[in-house]
Amino acid sequence: MKEIKAKLRYSRISPRKTRLLVDVVRGLPVVKAESQLKFRRLKATPIVLKLLKSAIANAEHNEKLKKSNLYIKKISVDGGPVLKRFTPKAFGRAGSIRKPTSHIEIVLAEIKPSEDKKETRDLPAPTEVASHRIGRHGKKAKETSKKDIVKKQSTMNNKTKKITSNKERKSIDTKKTKQKK
Repeated sequence: MKEIKAKLRYSRISPRKTRLLVDVVRGLPVVKAESQLKFRRLKATPIVLKLLKSAIANAEHNEKLKKSNLYIKKISVDGGPVLKRFTPKAFGRAGSIRKPTSHIEIVLAEIKPSEDKKETRDLPAPTEVASHRIGRHGKKAKETSKKDIVKKQSTMNNKTKKITSNKERKSIDTKKTKQKK
């Protein structure tokens, strides 16, 4: 059974007001919940309706599910951060204004489980993809083999060869000091 999620975070509405509406549609089939939300006259209605439509679109597009076979399995409203503002009051005092935000999450599930159809994609073999790569100058990129990689690594090792004998170190040090003077 597939679950489809949609989240809305930092919505500028009180969680308390939003929960009044969310409690009405919890557990309903999606079609019925949508019609319930269309005729409610609360501030949270357009916000929750938009989130529900987004979850339905996710189900239809990503999971290839039918709208008529979905219901609201879980819908929750959590409090987000509170914006704190101040307004001037008498005698030089400041009155606080709280502007709460809320996080709304909706989870849709299937009423009747649908048959799982495994999609098979026809992807080209990795060698085919490598032969069609185009370099930054518009030319086809070379195919690298294991031999080429080994050659590159050996040349890198030769360049970064460490000096082991003391005589070599002394000769390099004397050359550097002569160049500085």
